[in-house]
Amino acid sequence: MFDTLHDRISRINCLTEDIDSLYHQAALKLGVSDSVLFILYMIFIRGERCFLYDIYKLSGISKQTINSAIRKLEIEEIVYLEKHNGKSKIVCLTEKGKSYATRTAAKLYEAECSAFRDWSEEEIDFYLHLIEKHNSSLRNQIEKL
Repeated sequence: MFDTLHDRISRINCLTEDIDSLYHQAALKLGVSDSVLFILYMIFIRGERCFLYDIYKLSGISKQTINSAIRKLEIEEIVYLEKHNGKSKIVCLTEKGKSYATRTAAKLYEAECSAFRDWSEEEIDFYLHLIEKHNSSLRNQIEKL
């Protein structure tokens, strides 16, 4: 079925886009934007607070979009910003935000956990290894462009 490298790359790209689409569908079902869901998810998995820099770095979403989403969440009293060592900021969940994250990000996290429950530890480790290897190789090639 996949005879050429071109076919394989195409399939990998389609599967990657499918994963992105699944997360978008999750955001829609949970009634939030993709950026809001990512922010809440990052804060949730990091224990109710997360450096703003980490959200920027790991999201792949523009700073402007992240900042707009955080402002919206601040207005809704879901998060607040805390200064840390001068310029650094930490995004923290309010009490209302903790409940909101439980209804949104926690549900996504549980869906992810459920999706991997049938996998062995070896399969998960191998999958992580391959993703990391691909990302590293592609990063090196993109730096050469």
